Amino acid sequence: MDVLGWIVADEDRLFPFLNATGLSPETVRASLSDPAFLAGVLDHVMGDEGVLLACAKGLDIKPERIAAAWGRLSPRGSDEF
Repeated sequence: MDVLGWIVADEDRLFPFLNATGLSPETVRASLSDPAFLAGVLDHVMGDEGVLLACAKGLDIKPERIAAAWGRLSPRGSDEF
C-alpha cells in the first residue's frame, strides 16, 4: 500500500502508471483491497529498475523489501528475479 501511495502522490508517477495499466483513478480507488491489484502495482514498480530505486528511496526502504513483497503477492514474482 505504501508503494501505491508513493505512486499516486505525484502526477509525474501517477499518469504513467495509469497509462501503462489502462486504469482510471476510480478503478484504483475501488481496487485498493484487492491483492491481485496490489500485486499489479508491484509488477509496475518491479518492471523498471529506475522506478524501483526511486520508490525505495522515496519510502526510505531497501529495494529488496519491495521485491520481497512482490514475491509474496505475485505468483510469478519470485521466479522472475
